[in-house]
Amino acid sequence: MVSEREKFLGNILKGIDFVVLLVVFPIAYFLDEFIRQIAQLNIKAYATSATFSGFLNFASNFWMLFGGFPLIWVVIFSIYGIYEGYRTRPFKKLVWLIIVSGLWATLASGNFVFLAKLQMTSRLFFVVYATTAYILILLEKWALLKILDNVHSKGLNQENLLIVGTGKRALEFIDAVHNHGNWGLKIVGLIDDDHALYGKKIAGYRVMGRIKDIPFIINQIVIDRVIFVVPRHWLPLIEEAILACEEVGINTALSLDFYNLTLAQTKQTDFNGFPLLEFKTFHAREWQLFIKRLLDIIISALSLIIFSPIMLITAIAIKLETRGPILFKQVRCGLKGRKFVLYKFRSMINNAEEMKADLAQENEMDGPVFKMKKDPRITNVGSFIRKTSIDELPQLFNVLKGDMSIVGPRPPIVSEVENYKIWQRRRLSLKPGITCIWQVSGRNKLSFDQWMKMDLEYIDNWSLMLDWRIMMKTFFVVITGYGAE
Repeated sequence: MVSEREKFLGNILKGIDFVVLLVVFPIAYFLDEFIRQIAQLNIKAYATSATFSGFLNFASNFWMLFGGFPLIWVVIFSIYGIYEGYRTRPFKKLVWLIIVSGLWATLASGNFVFLAKLQMTSRLFFVVYATTAYILILLEKWALLKILDNVHSKGLNQENLLIVGTGKRALEFIDAVHNHGNWGLKIVGLIDDDHALYGKKIAGYRVMGRIKDIPFIINQIVIDRVIFVVPRHWLPLIEEAILACEEVGINTALSLDFYNLTLAQTKQTDFNGFPLLEFKTFHAREWQLFIKRLLDIIISALSLIIFSPIMLITAIAIKLETRGPILFKQVRCGLKGRKFVLYKFRSMINNAEEMKADLAQENEMDGPVFKMKKDPRITNVGSFIRKTSIDELPQLFNVLKGDMSIVGPRPPIVSEVENYKIWQRRRLSLKPGITCIWQVSGRNKLSFDQWMKMDLEYIDNWSLMLDWRIMMKTFFVVITGYGAE
């Protein structure tokens, strides 16, 4: 219903944006020429004059920019969801999305100029184009929203809805439609199987009859769609009404939100012809996960090359100070509880795990984890590499293998998971990482429950931009040693 309209509108908006960004090109050309004349700057390449013929000569030499810039901007806008939920999103949020995605579009356009080897491209023209594009796109979005609101406020291009149900969820649905007039939806009445409600008004709309009356009602008034927002035990009662609507060509929709889920999102999918209803607790698109994995491979590979001298020196230092292996290997729990071997530089004496039981009473962390500031098992080299997080560097191999990610909840040991509370196990729903919100927020200074809640906060609000922010904060934490013990 609304989603179908939004998809159609989104495709139209892509076309409009593309045209606007094409128009930006000549505007930027003449603005650039004006600025150069005022500031007495050099003439840019292929710009014969500040005339239309001069622009045509410029455009013919930079035809790749003329078509490439608008395409890049529209693709970046699509990735950032500019065209999704266009009419239902607050304008302030839309402006912020355009600013952020526009920044990435500008960077991508710069890379395009470099990769295409367009060496004669004017930097001033590039800046003028990006600035003009920002302004015109924002004005265009504001104008389109005003036009759509005006059209629907006059009752034009509206879809008449008949709502079946008057329960709590039905009222929430009615309230959503009522508060969003720009969706172009108009409720003409309600249906409830309680005969005592006939003729009464609920949420400002009249109850027009019972479920058995639907075949009659849809033939008496203009109905574009019938929406069933009913309890589960009503399902056997509505089949005849749905078939009656189908017979006369009226679309129907059935609310799928039958369960009081607070985290999972509902998604209808198809498995080899079998319709499935999915309840997903981690919300990410495949392209986002692909980019996250691609970045993991690139960053971990480059980091291993860059830090290889430090890793070599660390390995030698560990071997010289104490007997035992250079690497500490431990079975950890990964995605959905999968077991894998985690690598770290050994920072403790060789028999540290055997001594852990004797030190249990010295644990300074609540919950199932073990931490103590002055752990007698830590070596001199170990103390330094822990403070500087050098001991974590071998986990870059775990990232390359795919057991871990650069950013994600820290991988717990098996015994910790066995003592998790039910709500804490949800942190295993995402691939573990080398760093996460906990690492950049105080680490050992935080309680175990705070740690778990931060990991769940990361999962619930995950985005590529959040990963980027955490990586930047991690750099600060590593440099300062904040929170490390």
